[in-house]
Amino acid sequence: MSQPLQASVRTKMSRSGMKELRKAGRLPGIVFGKHTDNRMIHVSSREFQRWAKSGASQIIQLNIDGGETVPVLLEGVQRHPVSGDWLHVDFLQVKMDEAVRSRIPIEFKGTPKGTKTGGIMQTQGTSIEVEGLPGNLPTAITADIEHLDVGETFHVSDLKLPENVTVLSPEDELLVSIVAPRLDKSATDEEVEAAN
Repeated sequence: MSQPLQASVRTKMSRSGMKELRKAGRLPGIVFGKHTDNRMIHVSSREFQRWAKSGASQIIQLNIDGGETVPVLLEGVQRHPVSGDWLHVDFLQVKMDEAVRSRIPIEFKGTPKGTKTGGIMQTQGTSIEVEGLPGNLPTAITADIEHLDVGETFHVSDLKLPENVTVLSPEDELLVSIVAPRLDKSATDEEVEAAN
C-alpha cells in the first residue's frame, strides 16, 4: 500500500470493549519493538484486509494518530476459528537499516504429480524463519511442488529465496511429502482372515 495505514492509540479494554471496537470496523492491535515502548492501537479492518490481499511489500508504513509514521512488520494475526474474521494484529516496529528476524509464510504452487496417481499430500510446515533488512523481506515465498511424485519430499533447502535474505530454519526441515495411500484397514483385516 502506497498510503500509510492509519492507526489510533487505544487504552486497555475489556473483552466487550474489544468486541464493540471490532463491530465499529476497527481491528485492535499492538506495536512493539526494541526501539519503542509497546503501544496498543487499532486500525481500519477494511484497510488492513486490503493490504493483506494486495500482496504488497512486507513493510507497512503505520501512521499513528496523524503524527509519526513508523515502518512495521506484521508479526502475528489472530483470527476467529469459525468465521475467519480478524481479531487482533501484532506489528513489530523496525529500522530499515537494521536486519530483523521474521517468519514468512510459504505459498505452495501447483498440484503435485503424485496426487494425480493416488498419492496424498502431507503438509508439515507453512512458514520459515528468515533474517534480512526489512525492505528485502517478501510477504510470502512461493514453492513450486508440481513435480513431486509419490515418495518424494520438499525441504527448506529446496526453496528459492530472494537475495539478501538468510534462512534461519534448518535446511533439512520437511515442508511437504507425497505419501502412498493407506490401505483400508478393515478391508485388509478381512483379507487376512479370509487367507487363514
